[in-house]
Amino acid sequence: MAKILMYTTAVCPYCIRAEQLLHSKGVVEIEKIRVDIQPELRIAMMEKTGRRTVPQIFIDELHVGGFDDLAALNHAGKLDKLLTN
Repeated sequence: MAKILMYTTAVCPYCIRAEQLLHSKGVVEIEKIRVDIQPELRIAMMEKTGRRTVPQIFIDELHVGGFDDLAALNHAGKLDKLLTN
């Protein structure tokens, strides 16, 4: 199973939906970086992704984007392959 890293905050409905989608695909472990607790990590996230909103999701080293991007990958049938590499 691929390594999942997600930049998140405590109250983020899209983060919760992303986590639910990943769990439904068999992902049991998601490394979470809370940018609301450590604002300097939001700056690092923005430098890595070019985006300031959460969630920002990485599968292994691949930045897949936010929840809408993750859901689009799933809808296109491409998410399972990324998760099993």
